[in-house]
Amino acid sequence: MSDVEEAITRAHHAEWARVVAALTRRFGDLGSAEEAAAEAFTTAVERWRADGLPPNPGAWLTTTANRKAIDRIRRENKRDDKHKEAQVLHDHTPPEPLGAIDDDRLRLIFTCCHPALAVEARVALTLRMVGGLTVPEIARAFLVQGTTMEQRITRAKAKIKAARIPYRMPSADDLPARVSGVLAVLFLVFNEGYLASGPDTDPVRHDLTAEAIRLTRLIRALLPQDGEVAGLLALMLLIEARRPARVSASGELVALDEQDRGAWDAELIAEGHRLVRERLAAAAAGVAPGRYQILAAINAVHTSARDIRDTDWSQVLALYDQLVRLDPSPIIALNRAIAVAELDGPEVALAIVDRLAEALAGYHAYHATRADLLRRLGQSQQSRAAYDRAIELAGNTGETAYLTRRRDQLQERPRPSEPHQ
Repeated sequence: MSDVEEAITRAHHAEWARVVAALTRRFGDLGSAEEAAAEAFTTAVERWRADGLPPNPGAWLTTTANRKAIDRIRRENKRDDKHKEAQVLHDHTPPEPLGAIDDDRLRLIFTCCHPALAVEARVALTLRMVGGLTVPEIARAFLVQGTTMEQRITRAKAKIKAARIPYRMPSADDLPARVSGVLAVLFLVFNEGYLASGPDTDPVRHDLTAEAIRLTRLIRALLPQDGEVAGLLALMLLIEARRPARVSASGELVALDEQDRGAWDAELIAEGHRLVRERLAAAAAGVAPGRYQILAAINAVHTSARDIRDTDWSQVLALYDQLVRLDPSPIIALNRAIAVAELDGPEVALAIVDRLAEALAGYHAYHATRADLLRRLGQSQQSRAAYDRAIELAGNTGETAYLTRRRDQLQERPRPSEPHQ
């Protein structure tokens, strides 16, 4: 890749959201802003290769995108709408009242993640409008046809216009709930990359985890005082740090107890730990941690241990006890049971897991955890049945391979093992 092409890629990542956000604020239409921004970046590829980089690429892109939008308005407006064109071109409208924080990119993010939109629409819009991914890239990420994803994004933009969803920051009272919605979208993107659900895709999708981290860094820069934003970023970094050791050469997922910890990314772990320490200091000062902060702290305990045998399971369990009070979901209870197994034994943990049967009957990790506990108790026949059910429900190719190997090992002499993670 040439220096100019690298500069174009950097500018796309750095400036796309800023350009789309500024155009949406000025012209009041998300679809027009997207089209004008795309035209500006296409022009940049042509012009910068021929003329070299401008002194200020961001300003060049914004100016060019504005001109593209104005040209589009001039072409599309009818004669009797010229007064509307003049109003847009001169843009003397007083600014709207500011929300709790004023930033065009945040306005864009909150618009894309508005609760009036379906969850899949929020994810697609965020990746397109904020992340700058192309429609084919987003379609490939979620294993749908390009036309299907195009229609999903088009319908979402139409819903924003028809429902008159405002392009503004939430009020101070509404901000915490709306931030929570944005973080949920970003975590969905990250999780799809961390454990890809498609049968014909790689077990781990670095493109999606990297994009989720990049967008969460953006939110962190715009909302530096928000503890849950810091917590989610720390959580993503600590999970992503283990990615180099999570898939074997044969494409099988590698459980936490079997991973080569020397292959973990030390820089990401250090950054994640620093963020966790910041939030622990805030908690010590009386600021109660949220869900993502506690999950990050649990992952900090795991990534602090040089060997699985060094894991401070009592600390992990204490954190899960704290998390259960915030989020008493059956999935959290299932993960807590894994720590219980290390402290109180697999029989105690199995009793907890079995109480979750009705709530988690269709969840593959429930059956995988139960299979492992039964194996450790020497109940091979029941363990095999649980592995079979987990394999049937698992959508990730690497995890299916892992579970199949563990099930097939039941035919051999049982050996002690650490829990599935």
